[in-house]
Amino acid sequence: MANKKPLKVLFAPILFEGHVNPCIGIAMQLIADGHRAVFTANDVWRPKLAAYGIETVELANSSATDGRAIDTARSSQSMVSFGLIGGASAIEKVRLEVNAIEFWTKSVQYFDTQLARLLPAIRPDVIVLDQLVTLPAAELSGIPCVWLWSAGPLVMLDDERTPPGKSGLSATGDPRLWREFRQLVRDVRREKWRTFNDWVVGRGCEPLPEYCFHNSARYLHIYGYPLELDYQDIRPLDRNYVRFDNFKRNERHMIFAVPPELAAKPGKLVYFSLGSLCPVDVQNMRRLVAILAKSPHRFIVSMGPKHMEYTLADNMWGAASVPQIRVLPLVDLVITHGGLNTVTESLYFGRPMIAMPVFSEQYDNAQRLHDKGFGLRLDAYKCSEEELLAAIETLLNDRQLAERLAEVSRRIQTDNSLAKVSQLIENFVQNPHKYID
Repeated sequence: MANKKPLKVLFAPILFEGHVNPCIGIAMQLIADGHRAVFTANDVWRPKLAAYGIETVELANSSATDGRAIDTARSSQSMVSFGLIGGASAIEKVRLEVNAIEFWTKSVQYFDTQLARLLPAIRPDVIVLDQLVTLPAAELSGIPCVWLWSAGPLVMLDDERTPPGKSGLSATGDPRLWREFRQLVRDVRREKWRTFNDWVVGRGCEPLPEYCFHNSARYLHIYGYPLELDYQDIRPLDRNYVRFDNFKRNERHMIFAVPPELAAKPGKLVYFSLGSLCPVDVQNMRRLVAILAKSPHRFIVSMGPKHMEYTLADNMWGAASVPQIRVLPLVDLVITHGGLNTVTESLYFGRPMIAMPVFSEQYDNAQRLHDKGFGLRLDAYKCSEEELLAAIETLLNDRQLAERLAEVSRRIQTDNSLAKVSQLIENFVQNPHKYID
């Protein structure tokens, strides 16, 4: 940072782990490079962020959502009530998305009011957003804005040359199915989009592109997705989109060792996590645990917010949440919901995956892993005992896959793309027009 003015970077993420964690990874790199990182947060997240040495500015709970957008257990219950966590298919969940859209747009309207109040006092040099819809307060501030996409590259940019986001359709599949899915999304979103667009325009912003909840041309977009999985060979990106392999945070303040009672047992070691939200479906967690109990292998389980409501088998150890970055280097296989952080972090460590998506971009990530041969996609609700146990054995015994993954891991760790994020943000602040018109 010699001869450079340190930047004050404000992070404004959705307060879910899947959105906050990549922001932490970027913030830690910025801090290491001499910049200052500040998060909008609440009393749930303030102590967690403090453990990483990150400053926070306080947000009030949203009266519009009764705090639901900031509490994992209640937020996941909302997802269940919307039908987004459950056994419905990806296309069925599009039809169920209406209530979720209303929930998110109301939440962001409340947050926008707070952000407009906070910005004059914070006076950041740049804002990093990790949101699902636009924040007029940020757009109208005149401050350079970076949009971090934790929702995956297909959600980030809808392009006719790729499958639609949240569909789980294959990039080598039938484009007619892509068109049908896109049309359904437009039909479902139409009225909610019009209402939200009217509010955005009423706040003084330009109208949004049709059916889109943000104006992509106004931001530098960054996303974490390994080169081996990305779609840039199908649809190249404009200069205001920059890919990183991952936004993996460090967890130096956390320690983890395999518990002695599990370490003493035979078998390979498998990490089983459906993320922070999906395990709220206790009935399905019980079903999957009962299947895994019949495996000769051992399991570390991230049990989720309802961990007290089900019991693990003798070949397992688990907790409400586990320090994933510390666990992944120790295991031989990952069973995951296909969340973006878990996928990118597992490839960082070269681990094969069984992906069992539940909602949103998880479907896309699971299908991409399957198509690219880095894992297998199964249905989280309908997979049979035979399918799941056979998939575990298939991946654990695939030597060729292990070698490919080791090569991917070496490339990702050698490239260390996250180390370049500070320079990118510095360049963007100094010359935004290099990236956006």
